[in-house]
Amino acid sequence: EVQLVESGGGLVQAGGSLRLSCAASGFPFDDYAIGWFRQAPGKEREGVSCINNSDGSTYYADSVKGRFTISSDNAKNTVYLQMNSLKPEDTAVYYCAGDWDRSKAYYSGEYYLKDRLELADFGSWGQGTQVTVSS
Repeated sequence: EVQLVESGGGLVQAGGSLRLSCAASGFPFDDYAIGWFRQAPGKEREGVSCINNSDGSTYYADSVKGRFTISSDNAKNTVYLQMNSLKPEDTAVYYCAGDWDRSKAYYSGEYYLKDRLELADFGSWGQGTQVTVSS
């Protein structure tokens, strides 16, 4: 059974940092792409960042580029989202999601991950972790 469990959320002041974790089990971690999404009350879900464990490529939404860093520890089957310089508008429930890497030689890297994130093309989702940034 595929399982994704997020942790690390909490309350932080603007300008602060948090590191979210997504612990994965039940699938071949090295062959999966993992994405982070967020949803604030009354707003649509937004794709934040994505990593392809097959080749290590990453993608960031413009809203978090330069502030957030996604990484993967294949030995621990865990993906991290390091969030720095947090802003009140980063307040949301953060979800991780995973699915098979389906990249091709002619369709891979940042553009492939951007499409997957924008389409929310992931079959397995975690339960979410709340991040609240106070002003």
